[in-house]
Amino acid sequence: MTKTVTEVLKPKQHFEILDGLRGIAALAIVVFHFMEIVYPPAENFIAHGFLAVDFFFCLSGFVIAYAYHDRMEKMSLTEFFKLRLIRLHPLVIFGSVLGLLTFLFDPFSDHATNYETGKLILIILSTLLLIPFPAMPDRYFNIFGLNAPAWSLFWEYVANIFYALFLHKLSRRALFVLTLFAAAGICFVSHRAGGSLMGGWSGETFWDGCGRISFSFLAGMLIYRSNWIIKTKLGFIALSVLLLFALLLPFTSWNWLTEPIVVLVYFPLLIALGAGATLTQGFRKLCIFFGKISYPLYMTHYAVMWIFAGYYAKYKPATGQLALIIIIGTLLLLGFAYLTMFFYDTPIRKYLTERRKSLILKKK
Repeated sequence: MTKTVTEVLKPKQHFEILDGLRGIAALAIVVFHFMEIVYPPAENFIAHGFLAVDFFFCLSGFVIAYAYHDRMEKMSLTEFFKLRLIRLHPLVIFGSVLGLLTFLFDPFSDHATNYETGKLILIILSTLLLIPFPAMPDRYFNIFGLNAPAWSLFWEYVANIFYALFLHKLSRRALFVLTLFAAAGICFVSHRAGGSLMGGWSGETFWDGCGRISFSFLAGMLIYRSNWIIKTKLGFIALSVLLLFALLLPFTSWNWLTEPIVVLVYFPLLIALGAGATLTQGFRKLCIFFGKISYPLYMTHYAVMWIFAGYYAKYKPATGQLALIIIIGTLLLLGFAYLTMFFYDTPIRKYLTERRKSLILKKK
């Protein structure tokens, strides 16, 4: 019995290059969010930065399958959900609180005065508990108005629930068939949205998020379950360039074709390559750092975007000044994410993990 408990508690190794690519994707999303406030998609040099979320979903499916496929029968559903909550929810809470503070004390906007206390309380609770509530018209009816990126965390939670309930039990053939159906869903989402996969974050496009995570999460699982890992001499830099190539694709009338190809073929291929790539010692620490910082960066950066949007609307800075603001802003957000990780996320997760371990061992 003790051996079984030890196997459940023992963490698995990480794929460091995939961790590094997660960090590159998170940085790309930050820059994309800065840029989309200023420029329309056709003029945005990182117009497809939003597809980094689909890369996250695919990577998540791979990592979840890798971490839990051979352990699900040794743990209860409760234990699985506790592990995922410990990993994900501290930053959901932190991002929600940060979003609330910047909403109330935004120096360039007085939108907070438009909300009655009761409605604001509902918005706060829905964001903290990840209950979709698109009730903020001044924030384009984001399903989580206080922390917009939380929309993808909502679908991540949904995917985790389905994984624990039945996805991990599927045979590879059944998983393959389900992934094919989900691929058709991606094509349908792109067609219904007029040729773009940008939806999922708002009340109007809510179900697009379901389509996006359904395929990518299943594809990530399928890569691991089928051992579609491609051994390659490509390193972190080469794979980072390949990832950025997809995110830097121009926004054109061909989006109906290019975006599904990137999501359906290109990202799964990158995951397979990243899992089998060779990491040189010189980039190991950087990849580990990027992997650790990616989630704090993703969950804390958007509070600043609303402030930046108000600043830009009021002052309309010139191009040179704008470039400087975005570069410095991205670096500061990276630094803030590191502080969040070091002083908040890591200590809290460590405390909760140790407490969980001690409770399990006491029960045994």
